[in-house]
Amino acid sequence: MAKIQTPKPVRGTQDIFGEEQERFQHVVETFERVRRLYGFKGVQMPVFEPTAVFARSLGETTDVVSKEMYSFEDRGGDSLTLRPEFTAGICRAFLTNGWQQHAPLKLSAHGPLFRYERPQKGRYRQFHQLDAEIIGASEPAADVELLCFADQLLKELGIDDGVTLQLNTLGDAESRDAWRAALVEHFSDHQSDLSDDSKTRLAKNPLRILDSKAPNDRAIVATAPSIDPYLTTEAAEFFAQVTEGLDSCDVAWKRDANLVRGFDYYRHTAFEFIPEVGSAAAEKMGSQSTILGGGRFDGLMEALGGPHTPAVGWAAGIERLGMLLDEPEAVGPDAIFIPLGDGCEAAAMKLMGDLRRSDISCEMAYKGNMKKRMQKANAAGASHAVIIGESELANGVVALKNLESGDQQEVALGDLVKALTA
Repeated sequence: MAKIQTPKPVRGTQDIFGEEQERFQHVVETFERVRRLYGFKGVQMPVFEPTAVFARSLGETTDVVSKEMYSFEDRGGDSLTLRPEFTAGICRAFLTNGWQQHAPLKLSAHGPLFRYERPQKGRYRQFHQLDAEIIGASEPAADVELLCFADQLLKELGIDDGVTLQLNTLGDAESRDAWRAALVEHFSDHQSDLSDDSKTRLAKNPLRILDSKAPNDRAIVATAPSIDPYLTTEAAEFFAQVTEGLDSCDVAWKRDANLVRGFDYYRHTAFEFIPEVGSAAAEKMGSQSTILGGGRFDGLMEALGGPHTPAVGWAAGIERLGMLLDEPEAVGPDAIFIPLGDGCEAAAMKLMGDLRRSDISCEMAYKGNMKKRMQKANAAGASHAVIIGESELANGVVALKNLESGDQQEVALGDLVKALTA
């Protein structure tokens, strides 16, 4: 009989366990705690949507739509796509569920996303993101609140050192159109020197050239016109109110006049939190520079067939944030139970239930002699061992051993919770 080959994981996926899982969970738990402080409501989204949700919202010229989406036809002949980002799906839900009545609505989500791209450090084909959106708010104060949320999250995770908020404005529709025309003229003058990707973008979305990493594009981008001369009075005032709000909240920021976001739906505020060159965060991140990014997307709802609805949001990769955390402290259970003899295991199970209902963590060492079970208790990092033999059970007590000091005492069964919380 031929030996069965164990299937390999799909390229670009990962099995998260041990320290990586502890980092992952810490990021999520911190995000959940901070989003509640800011009044964001959690939302769960389908992991796949009609392909049109992403094709219309992200823009046909983006790399995500043209190269990276996992799209397939289901048995009914419908084209579906595994979500490559959260925002478009959240906007679809906002429109189809009639959530307009709750606007302005602050929403948060986290979970897996999918993009077919080259796997590398901090970048996977199935990855996970945190997402925060304020929908139905046109005021600059919404941008400020969202950035304060992001800034506080990074601070509470302890990964803000050496990380800078890079900020730009993409202006309103009038500003953007005027700037786009100026960029087309500039890049057309240098078209022969542009990379092939940028030549394609020149016809479809010249703003994306500003985001090019191709070496021969960078010098051309460096002399490209900034948006500032093309800002309308209203757009300039909007950006001024955002920066003044950040200053009043002590959120540090730097202007990056060439910063654009990868999707077509962004307007006004655009931002990224990026590790400074030479910082510990930059070394941990490798080639992946953006820790958290987002901006205002006032035109997205209309692209999905809805009414004009202003909105602003950001997303951050959970894996990337986890990479930047300090090594998590190993935390063992409060107690390891060691039952020895007839009826002792059942008694231990009952006691463990009492402890867990009192928020005391515990496990049981099921196998081996006393020495091996004590070794397991020490290896697990437990603070105490609870030993129940037949004589202890007959006397209604346990032997409670402090694994740090080595002290041991008899404790009545009914007093075990008190002894472990003293």
